[in-house]
Amino acid sequence: MRALLLANGYDADPGFVGEHLRNAGFSFLECHRERPSEWAPLDGIDLVLSLGSDWSVYWEQVHDSVRAEAALLLAAHQRGTPILGICFGGQVLADALGGSVERAPEPEVGWWNIDSAVPALSGDGAWFQWHSDRFTVPADAVRLGRSDRAEQAFRLGRTVGLQFHPEVTESMVARWTVSGVDDLIRLGIEPDELREQTRHEVGRTRGASSRLVDWFLAEVG
Repeated sequence: MRALLLANGYDADPGFVGEHLRNAGFSFLECHRERPSEWAPLDGIDLVLSLGSDWSVYWEQVHDSVRAEAALLLAAHQRGTPILGICFGGQVLADALGGSVERAPEPEVGWWNIDSAVPALSGDGAWFQWHSDRFTVPADAVRLGRSDRAEQAFRLGRTVGLQFHPEVTESMVARWTVSGVDDLIRLGIEPDELREQTRHEVGRTRGASSRLVDWFLAEVG
C-alpha cells in the first residue's frame, strides 16, 4: 500500500505515526510543500498523511503552496482516500473542508491533555503540542476532541484532522527546541526541561500513537 506524505523538506519525519503505518504495510511517497509542481498524482495512493509545519495557513509568502496542498487534500477527500492531518496538516484540512484557521489567543507548546470520548484520542496521558494557530471544525464534520485552548480533532468521512502531535519522538523535539528556541524563550519555557519531559513521555506515547493509528485505520477502512 502507498501513502503520500506531505511535509516540509527540512522536517519530513512522520515519527511514531509513520513507524506504525509502515508496520501496517504502507510505504511512503514523500512530497515537499516547497515544491508542489513535483508532487505525485493521487492515482494509486491509498492514504495521505499531512504533517505539521512552522508555516501558518494564512501567510502570504506561502500562499501558493498552501492552496496547492488544500486542493490536493480536498481532491483526496472527494475520492474517499483516507487522510490524516497533523497540526498544520489538520489546519490545512480544516480550511480545505470549509472550516477556518486563526491565530490562537494563547499558544499550546509542551505536553497537554486532550478531552475526547474516543479513548485512542484522549490517550492515557498528555499529547505533545506546538502551535500558535488553531482551526475551527468544518460545519459537516464531527468534533472529536479539544483542549481548554483549542479544538484538537475532527472527522469527516474518511478524513481525520488533529491539532496535536501523536507522531512526536525525542529526536524531533530535540530539533524543534533548537530551531524554535526563540519561541520557547518568549513563552517562558526552558528547552532543557521540555526535552527532559519528552524523554519521559515518549515511552508511553509510542504505544498511544500506535493505538491512535489503529483506530484511524479501523475508522476509515
